[in-house]
Amino acid sequence: MRISEVLAGKSIPGTITINPDATVRDLLALLAEHNVGAVVVSPDGTEVGGMVSERDVVRRLHEDDAILDGPVSEIMTSVVHTCDATHPIEELMQVMTEHRVRHVPVITDGKLAGMISIGDVVKARIANLEFERDQLGNYLYQT
Repeated sequence: MRISEVLAGKSIPGTITINPDATVRDLLALLAEHNVGAVVVSPDGTEVGGMVSERDVVRRLHEDDAILDGPVSEIMTSVVHTCDATHPIEELMQVMTEHRVRHVPVITDGKLAGMISIGDVVKARIANLEFERDQLGNYLYQT
């Protein structure tokens, strides 16, 4: 299974991004509106400038609640692991495990094409395993 297949099966089309100059309050509203745990920080919606998640907010909020009115760029992760839509999902699983990341932006032709979460990966793997199980069952019990 390829990353592009997982992207195609997502219920939320496109990628949710936020400008690096937006406030953390704006970020929280965006996360709540779309019911997501992380977004790509991008000045133009096509390049990846960073990632910011609920965890980033919580960890910084603990230190100083004034961060809510500060820019997202102050709390974002600037070193972002990305993947290519043509690669197998197993490679992405390895990246997520090795680097302990839950969200990975997908880049196609140098531009942001989507985002894959660990939940998307698990859902795709379960669907694939169920399909294989059904195929084996059909093969074994043919009359």
